[in-house]
Amino acid sequence: MSDGTRPPAGWAGGRGRGFAGGRFRSPVGSREEQVIRKASAPAQPAPARSARARTRSAGAATAGTAPAAGWRGAAQRAGDLAAEWAPTGGRILLGLVLAWFGYHELLLPGEWTGYVPVINETSNLAIIAVLAHGWALLVLAVALIAGIAPRVSAAIASVLLLEIVISLSVSGLSDTSMRDVGVLGLAICLTGCRTQHLVLRG
Repeated sequence: MSDGTRPPAGWAGGRGRGFAGGRFRSPVGSREEQVIRKASAPAQPAPARSARARTRSAGAATAGTAPAAGWRGAAQRAGDLAAEWAPTGGRILLGLVLAWFGYHELLLPGEWTGYVPVINETSNLAIIAVLAHGWALLVLAVALIAGIAPRVSAAIASVLLLEIVISLSVSGLSDTSMRDVGVLGLAICLTGCRTQHLVLRG
């Protein structure tokens, strides 16, 4: 340099310390440089699966479970629906049974006097007892079918049905008395059902 200044550090005869013949030389050796390159290189992603292979594996995974889940869900929904509406159906059916017997007792009371205990079946008192019993059954039937105080109506029906079962069982068990035992069981179960549908007044 003509001005007497010192050349910058790292230069010697116009060549930098890291240059040799115009080529850059890394201060790190070639072996160390390869190690660094391998460590810093991004990981190669796994080869993507084809759409057909993905569809095939998904179908194989769900083929055995989808039908079972569908049937199980349908059965559960049917069970929930039956549990929700069973008290209402039982109440209406009980009302229809009581309406049938009440109607026939009012229509032909003389044919029912034989079921009246203690009282002579040919007396007028037996006819009155059958008519009163028929009206009670008919009123309870209307209350049960319409949903008017269904639990109270079922409780009163249980008392009347218990009286019928006892009076029929005095002369021994029969098909009629055993049928009334089942109807009595239905009436007792309905007295404990708090939630019912199609109710006018709880």
